[in-house]
Amino acid sequence: MSKLEIALEDAAGEGIISSSQAERLLPYLTARNIGALPTRQDLSAPRSLDDSNPLEDTEAPRFVRGFHDVLITIGVIVLLVGLWGLTSRYVSLLAIVVLAEILVRRQRLALPAVVLTIALVVWLFHAVVSYVSSTPALVDNFTVGAFILAAPFPPMLALFYWRYRVPLSLALFLFSLFGLFLAVVFYVAGTVTGSSNVPADYPIQTLMILLVTALGSFALAMRFDLSDPRRVTRRSDVAFWLHLATAPALLYSTVLLALRLELASGGIVFTNLTDALFGGYMQAVTVLVAVLVMMLIGLVIDRRAFVTAGLVSLGLATAAILRHNNAGLDKVGFLVLMIVGLVVLVIGIGWADLRRLIVRRLPAGMQARLPAL
Repeated sequence: MSKLEIALEDAAGEGIISSSQAERLLPYLTARNIGALPTRQDLSAPRSLDDSNPLEDTEAPRFVRGFHDVLITIGVIVLLVGLWGLTSRYVSLLAIVVLAEILVRRQRLALPAVVLTIALVVWLFHAVVSYVSSTPALVDNFTVGAFILAAPFPPMLALFYWRYRVPLSLALFLFSLFGLFLAVVFYVAGTVTGSSNVPADYPIQTLMILLVTALGSFALAMRFDLSDPRRVTRRSDVAFWLHLATAPALLYSTVLLALRLELASGGIVFTNLTDALFGGYMQAVTVLVAVLVMMLIGLVIDRRAFVTAGLVSLGLATAAILRHNNAGLDKVGFLVLMIVGLVVLVIGIGWADLRRLIVRRLPAGMQARLPAL
């Protein structure tokens, strides 16, 4: 007997509905897959056991089904940190695998699955960085070192996804492929040019490559997004994680390239974003425009990651503009906090209305492919 049948029988027993109503409700609810456990674990499977969310609440994956998940996750984090400090890294890897078998493959707990996926990435990153840093030849040659750093991530994450079907692991696998692509491009460029540090020797070309890669990642995320506009399957979860990683990559590759081109054309070179912002009024305006465009994209595709990714840059650009307009130094910090806070609140509170205002001005064909208003 399924949980749905038990629930209907209990409702009839308590007098909420009659027995005949329970009998008629069972095939009605079953036909709509209400109350049934997902039978598939592929990307077309329902993203959670509770698919009755309003559409505006379906942007992010469902992490927690109760405090049980939180308690288990706390135990996982504490155990792994303890093992990391007391044992070798291979014991920590074994613990990640054992916990994944129990909590992810057997019990299908969402929040522990996310934590264990991140733990695997952190473990692998630490192992690879330790190897590269202990090899002088790799430390002295950025192009080769970057390739060695990026190479282990795709196969490890692909294996983890194949075994446990965690949407985050698939998103990280796809993102790691872009990282490996960058490493290969830098390796080939270094071989052709004879440079051991392509980003330092060719900064503008490097930023162009980063921007193209970020656009590729964004296109892939949109492919997952547009394949599930109602956001009821795991494709939406994969798209969420891809957007979360892609948004800052796309923003900062665009901003840094624009600033580099502006400053190089003016014969001025700054070493970091903060210096560039406070170095010129037009540079601050450029950053502000880029952030606003990203927020507009986020509204159109209904992804808040594109809003949150630009908050730091929005604050820096606002501060720069205020300082260039002779705002008092003692008030700049508070003014920036107030402005950024107001922007976040206006966008957050009016998200649905702002989306409706913008999306309804788009072509009908495009509106049909975007998440519903």
